[in-house]
Formats: sequence, structure tokens, C-alpha cells
Amino acid sequence: MPSFPWSYSNSMNRYGQHNAEPKVAIHRSSGQVRYPKLPPFHPSDQYPELAVGLPIGTEQNSVYDAVRESFRLLGLDSANFGMAAWNPLSSLIQPGDHVFLKPNMIAHKHQLTDEWEHVITHGSVIRAVVDYAYLALQGKGQITLGDAPQTDSKFELIIERMGLKAIQELYAKTQNFEIAMVDLRKEHWIERDGIYVETVPLDGDPAGSIQVSLNNDSLFSELDGKGKTYYGAHYNVPETNSHHCDGKHEYLISRSPVSADVFISIPKLKTHKKCGITLNLKGLVGINADKNWLPHYVLGSPGAGGDQFDRDSSKQKLENSLVLKAKSFLVKGNPVVRYISRKTKRAAYRIFGNNENVVRSGNWHGNDTVWRMSLDLNRILLYANPDGSMRSTDSPKRYFSVVDGFIAMEGNGPVAGTAKECGVVIAGGDPVAVDDVCTQLMGFDFEKLLLIRRAFESHRYPLTIASHHSIRTCSNLADWTGKLVEWPHQSLYEFRPHFGWLGKVELERDAVAGMPT
Repeated sequence: MPSFPWSYSNSMNRYGQHNAEPKVAIHRSSGQVRYPKLPPFHPSDQYPELAVGLPIGTEQNSVYDAVRESFRLLGLDSANFGMAAWNPLSSLIQPGDHVFLKPNMIAHKHQLTDEWEHVITHGSVIRAVVDYAYLALQGKGQITLGDAPQTDSKFELIIERMGLKAIQELYAKTQNFEIAMVDLRKEHWIERDGIYVETVPLDGDPAGSIQVSLNNDSLFSELDGKGKTYYGAHYNVPETNSHHCDGKHEYLISRSPVSADVFISIPKLKTHKKCGITLNLKGLVGINADKNWLPHYVLGSPGAGGDQFDRDSSKQKLENSLVLKAKSFLVKGNPVVRYISRKTKRAAYRIFGNNENVVRSGNWHGNDTVWRMSLDLNRILLYANPDGSMRSTDSPKRYFSVVDGFIAMEGNGPVAGTAKECGVVIAGGDPVAVDDVCTQLMGFDFEKLLLIRRAFESHRYPLTIASHHSIRTCSNLADWTGKLVEWPHQSLYEFRPHFGWLGKVELERDAVAGMPT
């Protein structure tokens, strides 16, 4: 059995192992739900443990307070809380470690507007995590912050909106400490009228990439021999299927997050069109080095063994035949086809329906692909070596999560949904437990989400040693303190799922009465 000692209670069972009762903290801020506006987002109180030279801010920063309180609620270094010696992440991070921070940096803006605060992790959450990671390092080691945004996203604008350069400059000036920021993508796609017209090479991870072959340990092995044709991130369908075919399932992963001693995930609390929710487990798409190695859906309708559409119809068959033919030309860079596709895509949406009201591209509860890919990536993060081999489950990667749920997203996530003010920060050391708690907090049923339910299953490379019934939560609210399964249902938020998941993922409606008081 693997050991996740920093994730669980301090008590031991009769076998000398840590009890499989992961603790997850939820802190809900009172008053107005808003992020501080002034990077680098200084704390508004003089906390005794903070590194010398880090100034106090002039505006209220309830986000920083919430992150700090989540650490206290978890009981981290509880003997020293309130004193200069308090070092909450010291059991996770040792001086000299390489710490990789992965926020949600999916896009520089909402798909339909220029809004962004409910799309990506806010820099104020990242700032608080950086401060306590640096405190644990005692100035010795390395902090890298990175992600692989959508291929058409503008990384520099994401960095600017998050306020990350100001955080980087603060540490260079006051601590003589460099925080590295990396765009893990190897290419940026330029899109016009919904069609990718140009590919710009990027440097990618400065540490390079590694190929990891899960093969029969991949969850896609359950589909081997069933004639599936996977669609990846773009038009090159044969490339995706060259990496995922019978008995062969492999991924290209950025080396830095795999080689780091500690991985801290800082996701956004959001719904997702292809797997219901996106938090820690789904967020690991951001550690890949080539998104076209990632299956996103299986071509076709359910009757033909696919999950691209939600039903069989002659209209969808016609759409698929036309689109796949066009994409086969687009992958060859044919400029004429690109021009025609740009000019006709809007008309095609009028005929076949747009993505806001028609299920296509696996954007529904029947997607049987993305959750498999996501859980594969999590096994790779926890157990892969920097050379691409898989190591013993006795030594999984040290892992921690802080979820930004201050202003969350519901509806058509992950980039086209609606802002939902929640004012919460959720933290813990077990990604499955944290995502399960967030799922219930959103008013969803983990049993209806294969991403969560299957993450609890036994596997050669387990993602958790907990169960849904063993998770304990601690909070500044009484309703969220105790066993997760004993939460009163009236204390939950009612997130609106993506329309392709509506009515398929929610807890029973008569059991969800409103928000906590």
C-alpha cells in the first residue's frame, strides 16, 4: 500500500500505517466576495511567520487570510501556530527541494467576453501559496510556476492578468530568490474565424519532455479491441491514435513537474463540458507536452461505439463526414481549405447548431474518454520517474492542493461559463479527496462522475488509499466540519452544470436547499 503521510491524519492504524482518513479544509470568507486588485497581493495583516522583507498591503486581502486559515484548519504545524516559528508546509517541503506550482492558466480570457477572474486561478491565491512554500524552503531550493494553457491562449497576457511578474519581482528584490515561470507548451496556434491557420513554435519546458508508456495500466486498455478512433486536440487524428491503440497507451509529459520533489496544484473551482468538473484531477492536462497525445473523445455516436455526439442521427453523420474530410486537408496546411473553412464555419453552425446548445466533440455526460485520460495523467505525476519509467508505489510524489473557489465558474465551463461567487478556499494533500469534497460542495454526486468515482478504485498505481466515506473535512463553518458523508445537504451550493450534463450529475434536488448561513 502506498504511503501519503502528509495527506492524512496523524493517527496510525494497527498495521503501523497512517489511517486512510484524508483531511480537507474549507474556509469560507465572510462579507463581500472579491479578489484584491493590487499585485503582488500583499497580506493585509502582519503575520509573525512571514519571511523578513515581505511588506504588508494597503488593501484588504481576505484571499490570503483564507489560504492561511485553511492551513491552520488542517492542523499543519499546529504547535507553532501564531508564532514566528509556524511553518505549515514543513512536513511537505524540505529546504533544497524543487517545488512545482501548477495553477489553472487555461486562457487569457472568457471565450465570449474579456472577463477572466472566474476563468483562471487568481494571483492572490498563488501569492499566498508561494509565501508558505518559500518559508518551508528556508530560501534553499527552487520554485517553478507553470502550466500548458490552451494552444490559442496568450501566455504573456495570462501572466499579466494574474499579477505573476509582480510576485516574481518581489521575491527577486526582497529575498534574492528567483521564481521561474514556464509555458509548458511547445507550440502556439493562431486562430481566425474558429479555424487554426498558423502554428508558432515555442520553447516548452526548459527541462524537456519525457515519454511515459502506461500500456495495460492505462484506463484506455479497457477499450482495447473495440475499434475506437480517438480524437485529440487538433486535426491530426492518425497521430493521436498512433499513441493509443490496442496494448499501447503513451503520453508525452513535461519533465519539470515530474522531476520536481513537490507538486502543488492550485486549480479553479469550475464545471467542465467534457468531464463534469475540472479541479485537480482534470487539471493535469496542463503537465502534458503535446496535447494531441491526449484522447478527448471517440469519433462517432453511441450506437457506433463513439462519444462524440449524444445520439445517432443522419444530420450528425453528415456533419461528421464533412468535418473530418475538411480536417484531413487542414492538417496538411492547405491554404485554400483553410480559407473556405473560415468563411463557411459560421454558416455550418447555423445548419448544424453551435456549441452553446448542441452536443458535439464529446461535450456531454456520456464522454467516456476524458476521465480516463485525466486519471492516467495523475498516475504518471504520482509515480513516473524523470526518465519515463514508473517507480514503486511506496514513494509517490509529495503533493498538495489549494483550490481557488472565491469566484468560481458554473455552466459552460471551462472557458465559457458564468461566474459564481462562493468565497471559499479548499485545501488538502489528497487530490481525489479534495476533488470529491469540491464535487459535493458544488451540489454534484461523485457517483455520477466517473472522474471521481473511478479515482477511488484499486489499481496497480493507486491515486488514493481513501474512500468517499472516510473523508473528513474541517472548516470555519460547522456544517462543513466532520465526515463528508454527514454534511447537511442544505449547506451546499447549487452549481449549474454544462447543458450536456444537466440532470445527470446533480445530487437529488430535494436534498439541495441552498447555501450555508
